[in-house]
Amino acid sequence: MTVAEHHPPPEAPLLPISPELFEEIAHLAGREENAKLEYINGKVWVEPVTDSDHAAILSWMFRQFIAHRPDLDMPIGQGLKIGTYRNGRALPDGVLVPVDHLTGQGDYPDPDGVLAVVEVTSWDADTHARDRVEKPAAYAATGIGVYLLIDRDANAVVVHSRPHRGQYLDRSTHPYGEVVQIPGLGITLDTDALKRFAR
Repeated sequence: MTVAEHHPPPEAPLLPISPELFEEIAHLAGREENAKLEYINGKVWVEPVTDSDHAAILSWMFRQFIAHRPDLDMPIGQGLKIGTYRNGRALPDGVLVPVDHLTGQGDYPDPDGVLAVVEVTSWDADTHARDRVEKPAAYAATGIGVYLLIDRDANAVVVHSRPHRGQYLDRSTHPYGEVVQIPGLGITLDTDALKRFAR
């Protein structure tokens, strides 16, 4: 099995699959192809392995969150059940939860108790539809309080909060260098360090 470099546009016809079959395919693809697969709103998204800057940004985020809130963990690449009737399967870049909250819950636990989800955009053609459209809708519908997007195309941190009926009512964009308040978490990020990743 090979993973195509170019993905079909979001409106391309798709074959329906069950969440259970998706989990099997994602497990095999991740092991065999070093690809990241997600199942969001009935669509299978394929994302290539992330680059070193992507990983460095996540490490920076982890250090910031834990410095402010040592009572929290931020597992990297932890799967979550999302979407209508929990039929979606996402692999957020980071999940902010109380320490040990996800212990023993398997590959795709329910999102109950997840405080925030962190994503860093990739350099592929699907990033707009996936990270800026599909994921905010899916995370809001699931009731996750905050969706934090590091948008590398815009050199900005985008904070989505106040989920209500499948959308985040509040959205704010902060260029790298601004101080960013994370709603409801008592966390303030000084994003000046992100300027070194600007393109």
